[in-house]
Amino acid sequence: MLENVLGVRLLLWAGDPLPLPQPHLLSALRRAEVTNDSDSMDGFQLSFALTKNRLGRYDIIDTLAPGTRVWIGAVLGVVPQPLIDAVVERHDLTPSGTPGESTLTVTGTTITSLLGLSERNQPHPNQPDSVIVAKVLGQYPELGLVPAVTPTTDIPLELERTPQQNETDLSLIERLAGTNGFVFYTEPLTFGVNKAYWGPVLRTSLPQPRLTVGMGAHQNVSSLSFGFDSLAAVGAEGSVVDPILKLKIPLPAMPALRLPPLSARPAPVRRTTQLRTAANAGPALGLLASAAAATKAPEAVSGTGSVDTARYGSILRARGLVGLRGAGTDYDGYYYVRSVTHRISVGSYTQSFALSREGTSSLTPVVAP
Repeated sequence: MLENVLGVRLLLWAGDPLPLPQPHLLSALRRAEVTNDSDSMDGFQLSFALTKNRLGRYDIIDTLAPGTRVWIGAVLGVVPQPLIDAVVERHDLTPSGTPGESTLTVTGTTITSLLGLSERNQPHPNQPDSVIVAKVLGQYPELGLVPAVTPTTDIPLELERTPQQNETDLSLIERLAGTNGFVFYTEPLTFGVNKAYWGPVLRTSLPQPRLTVGMGAHQNVSSLSFGFDSLAAVGAEGSVVDPILKLKIPLPAMPALRLPPLSARPAPVRRTTQLRTAANAGPALGLLASAAAATKAPEAVSGTGSVDTARYGSILRARGLVGLRGAGTDYDGYYYVRSVTHRISVGSYTQSFALSREGTSSLTPVVAP
């Protein structure tokens, strides 16, 4: 384990098919970066100093060959916390004539990417979207996936339509998530066990240790800035045709599927989009498409910043809630953590983060510690 002067230790296991401890990797590691992002696939990047063996080869290149599975975690205190369960995808080598000066940068993405390697042509008759997703996830037992699939109620009858897959499993799952206004991601619960979540954006988790700015000795944020985009929120307009009466029925504007709200003053909707394919979908699917369009739009308030992990005292998690104080009444309160990038090297562990919510002003007078 790589231990720095701050008492933070890094865990790095690698292997195929299952990772194992690799002490020689940690001794050569110079920098580790892990990004957990709610808007895209999680990923990592590792930089190593290289030394050739007696045969003129770099052992690290063999240990971290493309396709190798990698577990990365951090230890603050005594409890290991997994950061990513991933697979190696790319090498970048910079050779040098000076011993020990050659460097290897290894890049990879979360195991979610393994669901997107092969395209399939397959029908899924008489099955709601949630059943299709659960069935597809069950085809990957080697990834240690624990499905957390939100049930959907629309059951397509084979006489009317048959859901068809003409893409990879990952593309299918993401397409069905977008149709329902859902998200899909995997994240490690512990080493070798990963939650595969398919459902609405959840903002009901227990808040993480709060971020504090501008409060003297209590400040734990190194940098922080906010932006307010009044054109971020989107409403959807459209109509459906009643299959019996053949009447055109306008669809009401549906709110984004983000519950609970985090702002006392949500930004008003100033932009609208047309649901051009909703006419023949039926009232239920039309309303779902309206809600999905609002959910896909970005939130009005966004924030970025960084913390020194030793001062913050915790590992900040993406896809969860965090409280903020000291930024003023408009921007204090709870936020959804959109992404966190962990940067670890000897003597340093920083976390850069991105936050968002639907508007300004807090719903609560204080935030939990």
